Amino acid sequence: MLIEPRSGRLAAWGNALLAGLVSPDEAVLSVVGGDAVHRVAGLPGEDGPVGLTLALGRLRALGVTGLRVALPAPGHPLGLSGPPEFNARALEAEEAVVCVSAPLGLVPVVAEAGPEGDRHVSVLWQCLPVREAPPADVPSLGEAERELAEALREATVTLTRLDVAASGPVAEAALDAYRARAEAGREVLAPGYPPRAVRVLELAQRIGLLVGMAYEHGPGGAVSASEMESRAVALRPVERVARRAQVAAYNAAVEERERG
Repeated sequence: MLIEPRSGRLAAWGNALLAGLVSPDEAVLSVVGGDAVHRVAGLPGEDGPVGLTLALGRLRALGVTGLRVALPAPGHPLGLSGPPEFNARALEAEEAVVCVSAPLGLVPVVAEAGPEGDRHVSVLWQCLPVREAPPADVPSLGEAERELAEALREATVTLTRLDVAASGPVAEAALDAYRARAEAGREVLAPGYPPRAVRVLELAQRIGLLVGMAYEHGPGGAVSASEMESRAVALRPVERVARRAQVAAYNAAVEERERG
């Protein structure tokens, strides 16, 4: 489960930039985050990879008016509309950005180098043609919020039944880190997003964190193959709801603009 996908940061801050709410420098710094560098390859009119600032300006010149997120998983092409080549690359990356008003999409390729504790992360966004069609299975923000409330109850019951509720030193450390980020004033979304989108995204990220810990940490000792399969079957619907909610939240600025 991607707690904070790079495609989400690119879409959120790209939308804020396209709406004139932030400067190019602020948008790029927020998208790059803790990575070393982001570049974009395959842009129409460009011979090779270019920096993110130039790429965002180029997308605007190509007529892009907004950016949407796709978070696909096997059997669930969430946010995608084709063609098959783009869908396949997005599925491999588990995320993508789809442009509004231009048939283009961006898929990240992440490379890491350096010793443990001093990793150098670079991201190359591949720009590819996309099919202009409604994206698959994207809910409205209201629908996503209702689904999340039910999913949180289901997740709590499921984790307790499987004896992998969020407890123990590893789980506590992860939750403490999550709380610390929130208390430090981390901007969950860029300017221009409605408060409801922020609320939905925060809850979706928390559910994603709990699901991720449930997959990774058992009640102590080894976890058998049958136990792992039971856990996966029980948690898959919850994880699916959390991904749908993330997409709805990241796409909220575009949806509101189109409605208004």
